[in-house]
Amino acid sequence: MFRRRPAEPAPPRDPEPTAAPPQTTLRRPRRESAGLGLRARPGGLGARLRAILGTSALATDATWDELEEALVAADMGAVTTLELIDAARDRLRRSGGRAVEDVRAALSTELQLRLERAGSGGWELGPPPAVILVVGVNGSGKTTTIAKLAARLRAEGRSVILAAGDTFRAAAIEQLRIWGERLSMAVVAQRAGADPGAVAFDAVAAAESRGVDAVLIDTAGRLHNKVQLMAELAKIRRVVQRRLPGQPRHVLLVLDATTGQNGLVQAEAFSREAGVTGIVLTKLDGSAKGGVAVAIVERLGVPILFAGVGEEIEDLAPFDPAAYVEWLLTE
Repeated sequence: MFRRRPAEPAPPRDPEPTAAPPQTTLRRPRRESAGLGLRARPGGLGARLRAILGTSALATDATWDELEEALVAADMGAVTTLELIDAARDRLRRSGGRAVEDVRAALSTELQLRLERAGSGGWELGPPPAVILVVGVNGSGKTTTIAKLAARLRAEGRSVILAAGDTFRAAAIEQLRIWGERLSMAVVAQRAGADPGAVAFDAVAAAESRGVDAVLIDTAGRLHNKVQLMAELAKIRRVVQRRLPGQPRHVLLVLDATTGQNGLVQAEAFSREAGVTGIVLTKLDGSAKGGVAVAIVERLGVPILFAGVGEEIEDLAPFDPAAYVEWLLTE
C-alpha cells in the first residue's frame, strides 16, 4: 500500500527567492482513495511501538506509560494522547484482551475513529462556480497545493480559474501565473499591493461569466498571530459571499506536517478568522512524527481532506484515515 516517494523540498523562506514553481512533471493527478503512498520513516512512531510492544507478551501499566510517552513524542499532544490512551485501555478492558497485539489493535481503532469523527466526505463542490479559498502561513506549500488541486479538478473534467490573492508579493503573483500557463488555466491577478478582496471579486465574476466550475483563490501567507492580516481573510470571505451567497464552498487550510504542535496553534487561529472547512496536510512524507493530524482533527472537528505526499503534481492524495493510521503505527 505504501510506496516510497521522494520527500518534498524544504519550504521557501519569506520572501521567496524566486517566483518559478518547482520543475515537476505534469502527470495525471492521483484518483485513488485507498493508500497515501507514504514512505517509511526511520525512528518513527511505528519503530517505537515495535520496541515497546516487543518487550513482553502481555501489556502492563509500564507498557501504557511508554506508549503515552511515544504518542506525545509523535506530536499528538498531551491532551489528545491522554484521551486516546484512556479510550484504548477501556476498549481493551471491555474486549478482554491482554496481549500486546491487542493493544496495537485497540490503539489503531481509536485513532481511526477520531480521524473519521470529523467526516471525510465533505469535498463536494456543489453547483458552479464553487469558490475555494486557500489559506496558510508562509512556507506551508500553499501555492503548490493550489496547483496540485487545480490539476486534480481538471482531471475530473472540471474547468478552473486561479486567483492571485497574494498581492503582498509580486513573486507570488508571478508564481501563480507560471502555474496557470503550465496547467493551461486562466489566472485573475492585479498589481502587487492591490486589494486581495478585489482580486477575489474579479475572479468570481469571471467564473460566472465564463461558466467555470471552480475558482481557487490564493491568499498571502501570514503568521497566525498577525491580527490585521488574519482579519483580512474574513474580509475576502465577505466579498465572495456578497457576490455569491453560500460561497466560499470550501476554506482550505494548508498545514505543514513537520511543524508539529505549532500547526495546531495555526489551525485554531485560522479557523477562527477564516472559517476553515478542511485541512490539507503537506509534507507528510517528510515528517518523522505525523501525529499532529490527530490532534488537529480532535481539537477543531475539521476533517483532513488531502495529504501532500511528494513533490510531483499528482502527489496530492485524498486523505484516507485507515491508510494514515496504518502508516503511523507501522512505519
